[in-house]
Amino acid sequence: MSTSESDQKVWFITGTSSGFGRRLVKLVLERGDLVIATARNLAKIQEPAFFDLASDAHTSSLRVLQLDIDSGVENLKEVVKEGMQFWGRIDVLVNNAAWAQQGLLEEAGSDLVRRIFQSNVFSMLDVTTAVLPYMRERRSGTIVVIGSRTSWMPENPSGGTFFGLYRGICRADASRKAYMPPQSPPYECVLAIGETLSVELASFNIRVLIVEPGAFRTEGIFAQPFFLENQIPDYDELRASSQAFYNSINGTQKGDPTKAMRAVVDVVRGEGRATGKAWPLYLPLGIAAEKTIREKCERMTGVLEEWKDVIRDVNFDQ
Repeated sequence: MSTSESDQKVWFITGTSSGFGRRLVKLVLERGDLVIATARNLAKIQEPAFFDLASDAHTSSLRVLQLDIDSGVENLKEVVKEGMQFWGRIDVLVNNAAWAQQGLLEEAGSDLVRRIFQSNVFSMLDVTTAVLPYMRERRSGTIVVIGSRTSWMPENPSGGTFFGLYRGICRADASRKAYMPPQSPPYECVLAIGETLSVELASFNIRVLIVEPGAFRTEGIFAQPFFLENQIPDYDELRASSQAFYNSINGTQKGDPTKAMRAVVDVVRGEGRATGKAWPLYLPLGIAAEKTIREKCERMTGVLEEWKDVIRDVNFDQ
């Protein structure tokens, strides 16, 4: 699909060396838009063949930059400034870069959790605030945040033990069999940041899209080995079942990441299945994501109904 020059958007995408980011670059270029692809490892993305581009026209519409999202605010500003020199603007920022490591919470400790929060929450915000001045100046732009359905995960009524670390922290149930309904503080932060920005930036004609994928067959979450340092014997059984669970699901996820990113491009450009539809703010992707969010909404609606006499009876007496 070709795009007229007047309709061309400039996309600045983080984390393009794998997963959603790598696929998104190709799809955006195929729509006729321009892409500034960034990654921590520049050498990995410098060859056009890496993105499987079909034509020289696509190659000429691509620029690549080295970007470590954890490199600090001032460095991020310099990289964004360099990106602005290519085409003079950034129309779409896609916050995709993130990392993951699975492990038991007590064994991993707060150091690992802090690192995950730093990359997946604070550094994401740093990239956004580096780009926003340029969007505010033009009174136009789109911020895409790749989050997760885990921010909506219903609580596990039986309680349990935290075992996984991504933008979310996953649980194991009371039977000590690992499973996948995460309780996800970092992803909840990402969701809240996206919602807050959508309000604060509305007057500048800057839109926010919070993408909430379910389980997709990407490389990211399995790039790091299971955390096996500081092993505590009491957790041997849980650690083994958790590790086996994650090893078993890699490559079996039902979600197609290319289809997911095609939907994102449709929404941002107002094309395809997004034609004529209102801007969504939230974009759940995948049947699992839909199920998770519906269950959470039903759970909350049930609480509001059952406890409405208590909920409504806490104001000052008139």
